[in-house]
Amino acid sequence: MKRIVLDASALMTLFDDCPGIEKVKEWIELAVAKEIELSMSVVNWGEVYYSIWHEYGRAAAIEVETQVARLPIEIVDADREHTRLAARLKAEAKLPYADSFAAALSKLRDAALATADADFDKVSDQIVLLKLP
Repeated sequence: MKRIVLDASALMTLFDDCPGIEKVKEWIELAVAKEIELSMSVVNWGEVYYSIWHEYGRAAAIEVETQVARLPIEIVDADREHTRLAARLKAEAKLPYADSFAAALSKLRDAALATADADFDKVSDQIVLLKLP
């Protein structure tokens, strides 16, 4: 089964109606049909929660939290192995720290990484990137 890790930027396409929204909706439909697996690091989920709160306020962040909980996306806690790999990617590839958790989860799950963030080009030799516009 195909696995896709969502970076915060990929999930944010749903809430900001950004380019790439149709592709993310398609992946969600495929996940509902159990044709693919979607996951996201809790650190990147936190980025989404913070971004919505910062832009639209606490009530909007709580509403987004409720909406995300209904989606077929596994929110993965950062254990020691995940965190160690994220720190290594941060040190070696100079990724932003939160982004390193998405890349690490992608490596740990042998999954493609869906993102609209160009920072991940730094690790394109290590993981498959699904670039959103």
